[in-house]
Amino acid sequence: MEITGAEIVVRCLQEEGVEHLFGYPGGAVLYIYDEIYKQDKFQHILVRHEQAAVHAADAYARSTEKVGACIVTSGPGVTNAVTGIATAYMDSIPMVIISGQVPTHAIGEDAFQECDAIGITRPCVKHNFLVKNVKDLAETMKKAFHVARTGRPGPVLVDIPKDVTRDKCRFVYPDKVEMRSYNPVVQGHQGQIKKALNLILHAERPMIYTGGGVILSNAAEELNRFVDLLGFPVTNTLMGLGGYRASDKKFVGMPGMHGTYEANMAMQHCDVLIAIGARFDDRVIGNPKHFAQNPHKIVHIDIDPSSISKRVKVDVPIVGDVKETLNDLIDLLDGAMKGGSSLNTSALASWWTQIEQWRTKDCLKYDRDATTIKPQFVVEKLWEITKGDVFVTSDVGQHQMFAAQYYRFDKPRRWINSGGLGTMGVGLPYGMGVLLANPGSQVACVTGEGSIQMCIQELSTCKQYDLPVKIINLNNRYLGMVRQWQQIEYGKRYSESYMDALPDFVRLAEAYGHVGMRIENPEDVEPALYEAFHGKHKDRLVFLDFITDREENVWPMVQGGKGLTEMLLGAEDL
Repeated sequence: MEITGAEIVVRCLQEEGVEHLFGYPGGAVLYIYDEIYKQDKFQHILVRHEQAAVHAADAYARSTEKVGACIVTSGPGVTNAVTGIATAYMDSIPMVIISGQVPTHAIGEDAFQECDAIGITRPCVKHNFLVKNVKDLAETMKKAFHVARTGRPGPVLVDIPKDVTRDKCRFVYPDKVEMRSYNPVVQGHQGQIKKALNLILHAERPMIYTGGGVILSNAAEELNRFVDLLGFPVTNTLMGLGGYRASDKKFVGMPGMHGTYEANMAMQHCDVLIAIGARFDDRVIGNPKHFAQNPHKIVHIDIDPSSISKRVKVDVPIVGDVKETLNDLIDLLDGAMKGGSSLNTSALASWWTQIEQWRTKDCLKYDRDATTIKPQFVVEKLWEITKGDVFVTSDVGQHQMFAAQYYRFDKPRRWINSGGLGTMGVGLPYGMGVLLANPGSQVACVTGEGSIQMCIQELSTCKQYDLPVKIINLNNRYLGMVRQWQQIEYGKRYSESYMDALPDFVRLAEAYGHVGMRIENPEDVEPALYEAFHGKHKDRLVFLDFITDREENVWPMVQGGKGLTEMLLGAEDL
């Protein structure tokens, strides 16, 4: 029996086990929407802006092991989605985006709501497809999900002209995919793993540096076993937080631009650096020339060969899946220990003495006796009230860094934020995606008065689908991170970084049918958080508007172009 292309799209989504499809209808996808209406195997979530559809699908994937899915119409539907697609691409998030396109005969003729979706998205997708024949549709959808989830994950766009969704053919969904040009390496080279083991056994000042690859490959359990077996210090990047438990003494904090003093000093002064699922980006190592000043051997495990030696030359490259490679390394390490090999324990003890000395700097201290609300205090109280057991989404800016520094993540996939692209506005739609993917969980969206307004219309979506996100708005009336840079590097010329006409967020939340609370005194922070998470409003969306210290900065800070050890630890260093 022949069915329409629109039916094929819906059947493909069902075959892939999609449970929630985020989207916004338009002319080019109406045949698909008509078929969505007729089925009940997955739920469509109607957002209020296409950007939010992609962000929500992104967070759905980040908080689970699933591929996120969303659908947008042609023209402005696709262009509105580009920010979300680029956000997922930079952080290697598996996602399939279905975009409508004008009919095949009209492509290239400047038809109504036409744009070159393939050309526009090519730089910010793992791959994209334009389906011109309905007979290719099922196989293309299978390929899209396969490419999105395997190797280094990423977003894949499938552009479908309207006539293809109307045309008919037999539906056959392939059992497997064979692509001659796409065969990612999963197993690490055993010879390279043995070289890595040799460096580990002879290391005097070792350091384990991990990133988002640990989370994406679901290798947190293996990483914890590996670190505990060795007793080495470990640092997680912004994208890797929760990969190793933050409550353990071996965790020295986050590295990089706003990392801890001890993490940055250990990264710079180690003699063997074991990089696992991380990419040595500019926000982590600062100036590569400065990073290379101290001689050290580097082991780099990553599934993407193009990431290895891209910014920093490494000594032992291992291309492979992080989970598989860590298991191989742990097995070899176990065998070596049983065979009489041992770590350099005396040198390791001296190294830990040095790290503890760096820790005495207490680089995350702040004024706990202030009469105004300190943003750090809010995040610490959030951690205490929630016992570290909620999903935390964030937007981008100072509040993001405060959340990363002061909320201690012991589990993977609990910290949902935009790392590589640094996209403002993601926090609320991220919260929506997380709650739909993890029903019954609690979500805290840590945001600022600038970021939250970028996708604030999604308060309407939250009302429609009963999504009780707790919004922690650290309101300092500034674009805080912009103001901080202007203070430090631009002579305190606060050009367009002050928010001059803010809404009453309490009344705005209430207008959307939610609960709003304004908190102005430090002593009211804990009761407000308790009421939102455990009190009478625990099942409602609560917008907590915390009026915070206007000029509080994020410390430590490594300025652009500086090296890891050239940190500003506070206002006294300015």
